[in-house]
Amino acid sequence: MVVSLMNQLSEYTPRLEVPLCGRTWTLDRAADLETLWEAMVDDDLDDDERLPYWTELWPSSLVLGEHLFANKEAIAGKCCLDIGCGLGLTAIIASWLGADVIAMDYEFEALRFARKNAALNNVPQPVWTLMDWRFPAVRAQSVDLMWGGDIMYETRFVEPVLTFLDHCLVPGGRAWVAEPNRNVYNEFKAQLDKRGWMSHKLRTEKTTAIYEQPSKVTVNLWELSR
Repeated sequence: MVVSLMNQLSEYTPRLEVPLCGRTWTLDRAADLETLWEAMVDDDLDDDERLPYWTELWPSSLVLGEHLFANKEAIAGKCCLDIGCGLGLTAIIASWLGADVIAMDYEFEALRFARKNAALNNVPQPVWTLMDWRFPAVRAQSVDLMWGGDIMYETRFVEPVLTFLDHCLVPGGRAWVAEPNRNVYNEFKAQLDKRGWMSHKLRTEKTTAIYEQPSKVTVNLWELSR
């Protein structure tokens, strides 16, 4: 299956119209990544590098959103956690499908726009929460399903994300991770194996990026479980 976005953009637009899961989603955003990056001050550029990746819609989110729609019976009524929700698309889709969604991000501005986007699309508001995965603010073993799109882009994230999964998921719980063939995922998978997790590739999709580029993006979708 090829997941297609709206007509690809040649320049930034403050509002996106995203056809996905049988309807069109409206997403407002603050500015393009480059503009927000240039506006950052030195205090923002600490060891955590709080870069404003949240303001873009990444191809992994499109694949993950379609997967949630295809598994709506599995998520309806379940406690679900969206890791790094950004503009909120996958959290909003899951809430529309009847899941009880907690959506976390590291940046307050991301959550502000995500909440606005849920209202724009007339879906029940997820619980939007400012959270660092190194310091879990959810009860241990309380989440049935977790997911994240393109969250694994640096090796330093591998250990804290795995620890976060261990903390959050109920026994028998699952996590879905969509990633665009980054090399860092090989390290993530190796650490999964060492910790006793099973990692199963559900599918590989071709999808468009938000901005024009010569070829489609390859996204792998994985299911993680004990």
